[in-house]
Amino acid sequence: MHVDDLASACLFLMRDHEGEAIVNVGVGEDLSIRELAGHMADVVGFRGNLVFDASKPDGTPRKLLDVSRIHALGWRARVALSRGLEDTYAWYLAHESEIRGGTKDLRVSA
Repeated sequence: MHVDDLASACLFLMRDHEGEAIVNVGVGEDLSIRELAGHMADVVGFRGNLVFDASKPDGTPRKLLDVSRIHALGWRARVALSRGLEDTYAWYLAHESEIRGGTKDLRVSA
């Protein structure tokens, strides 16, 4: 989930939700580590082979939240995974020298 969507959901719930029921916030979609790695490879232009060690533990098979309650309230995530990865990578490239140079203040300027 993109940080902009999380912020949007928090504001939406503070303004438009009453009650004590727990409301999950997420995109409502699941993908495997292999799929995520493939998306990331595409974004950064990696053309090598992705290798996965199937002998290692997989962790939790699914990490999908039930977001039906927040969808019923009228909120949905807007930032697609591909755009979020592209934006994050572009930010990293724009700040790479600061990051590698040890600058600790990496706040995004508006």
